[in-house]
Amino acid sequence: MIMKHLFPAVLLSVFFIACTAENDSCVNSPDGTITLSLELTEEGKAYYYITRNDSIVLENSMLGLLREDADFTNGLILKAVSDVNVINDNYILLYGKKRIAAYHAHQKVYHLENSQGEKMDIIFQVSDDGVAFRYFFPRISNDKLKIVEEKSSFNFPANTKAWIQPRASSKSGWNQVNPSYEEHYLSDCLLNNVPASDSGWVLPALFHHDGCWIHITETWPERNYCGCHLQRNEDFTEYTIAFPEVTEGFADGPVYPESALPWATPWRVITMGDDPGDIIESTLGTDVAKPTALKDISYVRPGRASWSWALMKDPSVNYDTQKEFIDYASEMHWEYCLIDVNWDAQIGWDKIKELARYAREKNVGLILWYNSAGNWNTVSYTPKDIFLTSETRQSEFQKLKEAGIKGIKVDFFGGDGQSMMDYYIDILEDAHKFRLMVNCHGATIPRGLHRTYPNLVSMESVRGFEYATFEQRSADKLPKKITILPFTRNTFDPMDFTPVCFNEYDHNTRVTGNGAELAQTVLLLSGVQHYAEIPSGMKMVPDYVQQMMREIPVDWDETRFVDGYPGEYLIIARRKNQTWYVAGINGEVSSKDLTVFLPFMTQKRGILISEHETLRSFRKEEIQLDEQGKYKISLLGYGGFLLIFNTTSSM
Repeated sequence: MIMKHLFPAVLLSVFFIACTAENDSCVNSPDGTITLSLELTEEGKAYYYITRNDSIVLENSMLGLLREDADFTNGLILKAVSDVNVINDNYILLYGKKRIAAYHAHQKVYHLENSQGEKMDIIFQVSDDGVAFRYFFPRISNDKLKIVEEKSSFNFPANTKAWIQPRASSKSGWNQVNPSYEEHYLSDCLLNNVPASDSGWVLPALFHHDGCWIHITETWPERNYCGCHLQRNEDFTEYTIAFPEVTEGFADGPVYPESALPWATPWRVITMGDDPGDIIESTLGTDVAKPTALKDISYVRPGRASWSWALMKDPSVNYDTQKEFIDYASEMHWEYCLIDVNWDAQIGWDKIKELARYAREKNVGLILWYNSAGNWNTVSYTPKDIFLTSETRQSEFQKLKEAGIKGIKVDFFGGDGQSMMDYYIDILEDAHKFRLMVNCHGATIPRGLHRTYPNLVSMESVRGFEYATFEQRSADKLPKKITILPFTRNTFDPMDFTPVCFNEYDHNTRVTGNGAELAQTVLLLSGVQHYAEIPSGMKMVPDYVQQMMREIPVDWDETRFVDGYPGEYLIIARRKNQTWYVAGINGEVSSKDLTVFLPFMTQKRGILISEHETLRSFRKEEIQLDEQGKYKISLLGYGGFLLIFNTTSSM
């Protein structure tokens, strides 16, 4: 029986213990460590709260939606509760932290009615690594209904800390391109110290309280919802789901959620664990994402790409330079070369076709840049406007297919409104018809979309490497940021950070060490990894570093968290076939003495590549783990390393 009143905070622990057994109020994880409890107040308001190992993770947190025609925030009545349904799902990811993922959860559906008799279900799924919930309107109707507010909140205990990114306001920034998820993170910040923000805070976000790490995100809407973010409530520790600004739609399409019935909203996803490694190793964000319905995705080939624009900017987009970068990709055994902005004006279509033929002879595929255009920003880069209708998109895609182009990079989207979220899907679906991979820049976060559309190989949605070349402040923050991103933005979704530069920037000072740059190839995940380093810079590093840059994959079979604390340092191990790559970075200016503990490693001898005595140096040496699988390493401030273990050889 659902409790009809809210317990005072001091009595919550008593109720939590009572909920360890399954009853109408509770859903337990398969291993029994996580308990989700639902409660209705006398006024018919719905709340949930979560415990893990009998400790509070989230206190009373709001539930409910306000539809234009019906209120599901007050006067709710519980009509029925389903039995526990066991969810088992195994699926394959083409790229990312692991190839084969498994999801095991307990599901319970709460059937509610409001005071007018309108029905709404709340579906909870509780797995050993977290909780997901969504709303469902079961009635059948062709009428287009609208949601004006979602009340879902995440109410954290006092003294919770956050790693969280502010959301830029719509149409702010350079050429009005925001929001594009490219702000600096607050790190290790008490929620009481998080400043007020009219624009809110982006998903995903990381939180820590009393030994429990919590990661909050959502899944991509199925053409019936907007992308959402977090807004801080007045009590500082509670964050509520918030909708985008009214200017974030595509053309004249809807910004806020609207749909016929039945109607299922996106999942709200809460991942949790004892240490931050539980977040890194989890796949919950894709576990609850919609499985792909695409047929024949054999053309989606994860890989690496050369890219001139990162360091050489607009003038590099010319025929001769791009031919050089095709040769560079071929020499490095990379699969792709990205040709960026203004290629239509500075190279021209006929010469692009020549480059595509040349690249094919070199076993390199071309990726071409496009401006998403529209009236949501004032960016003048071309080609633009081509993707605004399905007719012009498909006409362009046919040309690309005939020329042998392998993928597109689409830039400068306009926010998180429902119609704008649909625009991404329109591009992906049309691109699939012509066997084209897609990378989105100046974009929202993927929200598990790459499981639904595997031809989405990456999205930017990060203040990545390019900003280090724009301003010194971003260059200074880069090593710390890399220790945060695998716990936040890059936890479940591909991220086009465009890493690795052993060279110097033209106008700013690179603070990262060479070993830290090499480590990024493993620490950061993207279906196609666009490397920033240019041919002249690659020639300056030792042959063994060049060879490693040829060998490191982007699609991993397994990921293990080794050690780290977001904002300070990070060590991750990833396996491809029989080779383990263990990468680490020091996100702070002071040196660190660390112990790399690899108890799962059967091969005790490995190769270490790191800085030597200065950040601009390299060293390579053979190392030996002790019997327990430990190895002590000293890292310079902002330095890093890469360890390689081939478990099939004696090395």
